[in-house]
Amino acid sequence: MSEELPEGPQPEPIRFFGTTWLNHDGGYALRRVGAGLGALAAAAAGALVLRFGYEGLAIAQVGGLVNTMVVVAFAVCSTLSFRRTWERFGRRPDPGADPHAERSMQSLMMIGFVGALLAYALRTLKEAPGEQLHRREYEEAVARYERRGERKRRRKR
Repeated sequence: MSEELPEGPQPEPIRFFGTTWLNHDGGYALRRVGAGLGALAAAAAGALVLRFGYEGLAIAQVGGLVNTMVVVAFAVCSTLSFRRTWERFGRRPDPGADPHAERSMQSLMMIGFVGALLAYALRTLKEAPGEQLHRREYEEAVARYERRGERKRRRKR
């Protein structure tokens, strides 16, 4: 027996949340808490690893300039990564954007992973990360579907 798909647009699942973001059911609040705490724990672990790396530079006595450059590089990359991650919760990337620029940003995002994790953790305080974008797109799709259905019903009369 085949399962019938419901009519109309379907909500897009969000990682760790599935489609529970739509009605805030199925353990949605618990998932938000878990995702936020998990992101904070991962950010703390990442910061600890970065500290070990910094201590390695201190042991190697590479000098104050190199130490400063490393700290500034990680701070700038984390800040840019935080901002980019936060902005992507509210809008999709531009499909017309240069693919080479996107690939070059991946390196920056990896270096600034602590910033991306912190953005994710902070967003879980408000909603599932990306929920606002998904909800807006879903509601627009439902409205388009209902308008098409209304036109079809008028034609049948």
